[in-house]
Amino acid sequence: MDSNLVVRALGALAHESRLAIFRTLVVAGPDGMAAGEIAQQVGLAPSSLSFHLKDLSHAELVTPRQEGRFVFYAANFEAMNGLIGFLTENCCAGEPCAASDSSKCRAG
Repeated sequence: MDSNLVVRALGALAHESRLAIFRTLVVAGPDGMAAGEIAQQVGLAPSSLSFHLKDLSHAELVTPRQEGRFVFYAANFEAMNGLIGFLTENCCAGEPCAASDSSKCRAG
């Protein structure tokens, strides 16, 4: 994973609201959820939500899709697993270990 993208992803997640949004989308699974539903679940005004979703999208952690008048957002599980892999690639002296086993991830 590109270190510039890692820095963007970690920076995006280093905010309480964006972390809550991302975790909500991880729980929602690959289908994601509508922006309005995300706003309700995390308790944000739509304008604040849009701002935070823009940062998460820029970091490639979420992907939007238009369905009629609604925009649905989903966690980018490939990017999430790439980030986790990047952070754990040298753990356990380079030997495979439980910390780097992302196969147990629901979307993995």
